[in-house]
Amino acid sequence: MKLRIILIVLSLLAFLSASTGGYLYYSSLKESALKEAERQADQRLRTIKKNLSIFLAENVKPVKTLAGMQTLRLALAQSNAENLAAANATLDHFKKTLASDECYLMDPDGNTIASTNRDAPDSFVGQNFAFRPYFKDAISGYPGTYLALGTTSGKRGAYYSHPVYAENRYAPVGIVVIKASIELIESQLGAELDEIVLVNDPNGVIFISNRKEWLYHLLWRYNQNNIPLIKQSLQFGTGPWNWTGLESRDDHILDRDGNAYQIQVVELGSNYPGWNVVHLRRLDAITQAVIEPLIKTTGPIVLALCVLIGIAVFFLYRQASHEIRQRRSAEKALRSNEERFRSLYHHTPAMLHSIDPQGRLVSVSAYWAEVMGYGRNEIIGRKLTDFFTPDSREYAETTVIPEFFKTGFCQDIPYQFIKKNGEKIDVLLSAIADRDTKGNIVRSLAVSIDVTQRNRAEEALKQAKEELGLYSRDLERLVRKQTEEITNILTYTPAVVYTKDKAGRYTLVNTRYEELFEVRNTEIRGRTDYDILPQKVAGQFRASDAQVLEEARSLQLEEHIQQSDGLHTYLAVKFPIYDESGAISGVCGILNDITAVKKAQTQLRRLSGSIMANQEKERSAIARELHDELGQVLTALRMDSVWMHERLKKADPEAAERALTMCRLIDKNIEDVRGMAFRLRPGVLDDLGLVDALEWYTADFEKRTEIACVFEHNDVSSLDDGISTAAYRIAQEALTNIARHASASHVEVALKTRNGFLTLTVVDDGLGFDALHLTDSEGLGVAGMRERAALVGGSLDVQSQPRKGTRVSFKVPLDGQPGS
Repeated sequence: MKLRIILIVLSLLAFLSASTGGYLYYSSLKESALKEAERQADQRLRTIKKNLSIFLAENVKPVKTLAGMQTLRLALAQSNAENLAAANATLDHFKKTLASDECYLMDPDGNTIASTNRDAPDSFVGQNFAFRPYFKDAISGYPGTYLALGTTSGKRGAYYSHPVYAENRYAPVGIVVIKASIELIESQLGAELDEIVLVNDPNGVIFISNRKEWLYHLLWRYNQNNIPLIKQSLQFGTGPWNWTGLESRDDHILDRDGNAYQIQVVELGSNYPGWNVVHLRRLDAITQAVIEPLIKTTGPIVLALCVLIGIAVFFLYRQASHEIRQRRSAEKALRSNEERFRSLYHHTPAMLHSIDPQGRLVSVSAYWAEVMGYGRNEIIGRKLTDFFTPDSREYAETTVIPEFFKTGFCQDIPYQFIKKNGEKIDVLLSAIADRDTKGNIVRSLAVSIDVTQRNRAEEALKQAKEELGLYSRDLERLVRKQTEEITNILTYTPAVVYTKDKAGRYTLVNTRYEELFEVRNTEIRGRTDYDILPQKVAGQFRASDAQVLEEARSLQLEEHIQQSDGLHTYLAVKFPIYDESGAISGVCGILNDITAVKKAQTQLRRLSGSIMANQEKERSAIARELHDELGQVLTALRMDSVWMHERLKKADPEAAERALTMCRLIDKNIEDVRGMAFRLRPGVLDDLGLVDALEWYTADFEKRTEIACVFEHNDVSSLDDGISTAAYRIAQEALTNIARHASASHVEVALKTRNGFLTLTVVDDGLGFDALHLTDSEGLGVAGMRERAALVGGSLDVQSQPRKGTRVSFKVPLDGQPGS
């Protein structure tokens, strides 16, 4: 046995010596290879930086040249179609010559007025980029360079901006921008398979990389305070900007997969402060360059040595194999039991722990540490009561723990733990004692059950019961109050109120209903209209109730009920009643007596009709006086003026000319008097009828206002004087309003009879108005037209919207008129 151990030890020493020598040789080669790789990476990084600097600077001078083009200055000075076309042509030429992505011109407010992508779906024209730093630099008089993701195109680019100056002006009148594609320089990086080249901004956002999946990621673990700044700048879109997973170590960095990289960093240049060019190369690729020649050189030697040692060990080890197998079998069983216990201890979803007689924690389960939020090294060795609240600590140290180490048992002890984040949890702790061979307690085996949620639920339930009780009492009080209010309303309102179910059976009537129909509320419940009301009234009520239920909407109508003092008119409002499920369960009706109002309206309408009839008579009389009296006087004056002109033509030419001027003035007055007389009461309306009167008036309207007016009519026979007068006056008022307010260019007047109705429409293309918001003075004309329409049994409809013209429509039944 001892010999076997000695041989094994000697064999191991020989193997260790060879291994140590090989390792030292390998370490030396590896260090040399790493230094060489670092030198090559530095040289390559400088080459990449140089190429990037050349690329990022190649459009600086072209954009300055472009800013001096006269066509751009003219477009900024006067943005008409000709100047913009010339500016676009210049931008197109520069784009083609420079092979850039886009060229565009912006005014001082940051609005793009010309662009090479003007016809594309993602055109810059009309877009405002005043928030971009390159615009702010250029409009301040400084050329700007900027790397960003396009907010409109969604493409990465290098932006070169330059102020555009007008002649003899020192302040920029706009800026011009050239956008170059980043993909071009990215394709020229020429990175090898085992290296990564990228460019990041001061916040660590990767903007250029030969690894596409890293674009717009954060190179290092980000600071939450930087994210709002990145998002606000819109330089790299709207996010998210995820972390690449790279973490820095002493002399290398690691990615999420555990791959190690050698890193070289150099600043991009003075024009891009804070921007870095980063070169990463995997260490295993560098190490591979060392391992391959090492294996080729030392491999055969090591292999031969291992074979010799293996043969020696094999013969020596055979003698002890049986004993070793037995020992391994026992160790395996022991480890299995230990692993089973450890797995059970740490993976059970319960808080398990053990303390020694001094109350210090000697072990805790993984679930215990997870719930408390601590690492294992923060727990072991501390007193259990350090994690208790003050009240629980005092109770444990003075009562529970001393008693436990006497009896070796405790069950369902209520404690409060304090987690690492300060949160308190309620637990029930039970424990048994683990004793040594002498029976002394050496530690506890305890389990704690989290009852926080249960306690909170019990407390919440208790509180909810209290709140429910308060709510129920408040609800009962509110219901009593509202019931009293509704009862008072139903009792004292002068309106008739009732409710019915869908079958028409009464469920409630108010006091006024009881008085009107001489019934009691208790007697009417469950009965229908036909059981308690006259047949005519019942049919009237039932028909309107059925309409409400069928259409599922409210209804307003007039209903007539015979009372002791005569027939009364009621304004009825009826609406459906819904149950808890949203289905209609019945109908409610509210009836207000409007008999007095209807009588007043009838009297007012008669008075209005009498006033208008008298107005027409007065107008007719005034028109006749103007035509017969004043017209004859003016005619006589004209004849005298002509006579004076003939008499003085030779004797006094100047006086003759004055007489001729008087003649012209008299002719104009005669024409004005005839027009006034016609507008007051056109004789053609009485003599020839409504069609000829409207045809004359529309022609006169077009002549006076220079607004194109078209009159259309079908075969309209003779009409009642009242209807003819009302239609004429409505057309006259509508055309007068158009001339005063509409600013219209075209008017259409149509007079037609169809299906026993006469219809007059006046339509214009003017400014229109909001028919619901007319002032009192503005609404008088419309009110007058409505009154005239109502007096002859017709209706007037006015439709108008701002900037969409107006349509006035008068419709009246002919009721047996000829041609109806």
